[in-house]
Amino acid sequence: QLPTYAFQRQRYWFEAPATPDAGTTADTRSAEAEFWQAVEHADLETLATTLDVDPHTPLSGLLPTLSEWRRNQGDRAALDSWRYRIAWSPLAGAPSGTLPGDWLVVTSADDAGHRLTEAVARALQEGGARVRTVVLAGADRGKAAALLREAAGTGPEPAGVLSLLALDENRDPRYPSLPTGLTANLTLFQALDDARIEAPVWLATQGAVSVGSSDPLSSPAQAATWGMGRVAALEHPRTWGGLIDLPAVMEGHASEHVRAALAGITTEAGKEDQLAVRDAGIFARRLVRASLRESGDPSWQPHGTVLITGGTGGIGAHVARWLARAGADHLVLTSRRGPDAPGAAELADELLALGEGRVRVTVASCDVGDRDSVAGLIRDLTAAGEPVRAAFHAAGVVQFSPLCDSTPADFAAMADGKVRGAEHLDELLEDEHLEAFVLFSSIAAAWGSGGQSAYAAANSYLDAFAELRAARGLPATSVAWGPWAEKGMIEHGEVEEHLSRRGLIAMKPELAVRALGEVMGAGDAGLVVADVQWERFVPGFTAARTRPLLGDLPEVRDVLTAQELPATAGKEVVQAGFTEGLAGLPTDEVERRLRDLVAVEAAAVLGHASSASVSAGRDFKELGFDSLTAMELRNRLSSVTGAELPATLIFDYPAPGPLAAYLRTELFPEAAGDGAGVLEDIGRWELALPEILADDGVRSELVTRLQDLMAKLGADPGQAASEAVGNTLASATADEVFDFIDNELGAS
Repeated sequence: QLPTYAFQRQRYWFEAPATPDAGTTADTRSAEAEFWQAVEHADLETLATTLDVDPHTPLSGLLPTLSEWRRNQGDRAALDSWRYRIAWSPLAGAPSGTLPGDWLVVTSADDAGHRLTEAVARALQEGGARVRTVVLAGADRGKAAALLREAAGTGPEPAGVLSLLALDENRDPRYPSLPTGLTANLTLFQALDDARIEAPVWLATQGAVSVGSSDPLSSPAQAATWGMGRVAALEHPRTWGGLIDLPAVMEGHASEHVRAALAGITTEAGKEDQLAVRDAGIFARRLVRASLRESGDPSWQPHGTVLITGGTGGIGAHVARWLARAGADHLVLTSRRGPDAPGAAELADELLALGEGRVRVTVASCDVGDRDSVAGLIRDLTAAGEPVRAAFHAAGVVQFSPLCDSTPADFAAMADGKVRGAEHLDELLEDEHLEAFVLFSSIAAAWGSGGQSAYAAANSYLDAFAELRAARGLPATSVAWGPWAEKGMIEHGEVEEHLSRRGLIAMKPELAVRALGEVMGAGDAGLVVADVQWERFVPGFTAARTRPLLGDLPEVRDVLTAQELPATAGKEVVQAGFTEGLAGLPTDEVERRLRDLVAVEAAAVLGHASSASVSAGRDFKELGFDSLTAMELRNRLSSVTGAELPATLIFDYPAPGPLAAYLRTELFPEAAGDGAGVLEDIGRWELALPEILADDGVRSELVTRLQDLMAKLGADPGQAASEAVGNTLASATADEVFDFIDNELGAS
């Protein structure tokens, strides 16, 4: 017997695109067209040449070759679609900006009287700004917040905050792997949050980026601030102003360009927030597709001794396997634990087998953050007549922490291996022997990643460091990688699943190392290599604000154009002026709309087509939320409501219903203590009781909280009454609990 109602179903598989994929390159399409044209015309000679087989090969022998050819074409298309690079686009006709209001210009003690600091302050004043200089000389978070509150005064919110702290490139005395300017900017951002200053924040640097061959990059230390800033833009979209790289000398039109940038430049791609000011004009940072340079070998071939830092880790092991197959003579794999690292012995045996007796493997204990340790290893190799021919710096770990919860110690722990390791290798390896110097960076540095400010800062330094080495005529390659599959750069399945939902697909290691070989063979100093499904990535990435960085990618423009079409049902909840639209409404209507908002945003984060699947009584964890999607939901709700919400939001309020109630008290605190509102809340609890108590965990938590509540209400009559209440509620049924509340509080 079939049911009498119509079947209801929802398709979760992604449909194949009707048009050729963006990753299908012209070369791939040409090869396929040539193949099918030869088949259509029965051109045996051309077909044999295309497949590289004997024209007289029988069909049984041709099929494996044809299958391999087809796979290779697919791999070729994938590899071509993964490559991107950073470009700088001149902004024509940028307006001459005016800057009314108060601007806080934040400097270190050393830079307070610096010529550039004075020139920037003068440029702002000429645009109408009232400049208040704030000197943060080693101030901790609390002291910095007090200084900022004092500078902001009691009047209107400052119009903007411009930080020049990154100009201080001295090593932080507490954390030698970090520039003082980076830790100072971290403290600044956290102090602004503590001081409740919501003015847009701009982080300025000088020489941290290069807009072209005639404009060399000079400061990897300041480039680290760009990595941190890109994460700040994701985590704090409402208070983010942007990143601005200043010219070496503030002459000519430079002051005018600085004012225009800070006043806000809006292009077709959105409000620009990653800018470089030069006397010739203003340049905006863009991600564009990259083709391999025509010069150079199609793929780099290893030989001699090859050093891999982090060689026993996930990504280092994949690189070692590739090098063993490709012809390296001696692989030196380092890690802090060396031969005692988990799986090190098994990896060494595997590499020996892959090398078919041609390769030797050494697993060495070496902390690349310790100069003496690196020097000793390189000295021993050189003395043995085996100088390092190629170095792959893959050491590093990934950790997650919101920017405002991170500490300088967190940043130092990330930089000790990545940054100091790169510096030590650069200093100690002999240039006369070295043919390849490869740094493993991350897309967290290229466009930011929530919860990874320390990781992004360290990797942004690596990208700039490689660019600086290449400018000196030395071998250098830095690749900002997307996630690798099979325990590559991400070790936890939860993270990989989250990234996949967001459109970041883990790359097959055998293809990723092939991409690396091609990049090295072509001589590119810096590229982004990632498998991104933009139709899934863009909506979440641009939910809180526009991201002009992606504006030149055709597939991104297509997604954004589609988003501008009329909103789907339920989406009208998320609109400008949402909070204002709630003013004056009855309490129950306010909370209903907030529940709708939470449901819509939660469904969007989880990738559901409708908010109907998000029940007010189901735990977020049960709905499929993890630590990363929790942060995304918090950011989306903060963007819509304008409320500063804690990073632990859905852990403090683990279901949509309680979260909506919390939002109401945050948005309308004057109603939170209203006795009538409390009684209305109790009435709504009773209506929601069957749904809430369907989950035993929710029921247990609710009973515990009600016990605490009744204990407080029973405190005056005496301890005995309180204990009696607790005992009654502990064993009460759901109906008895709410009957008790009705009787005690008169809500019936």
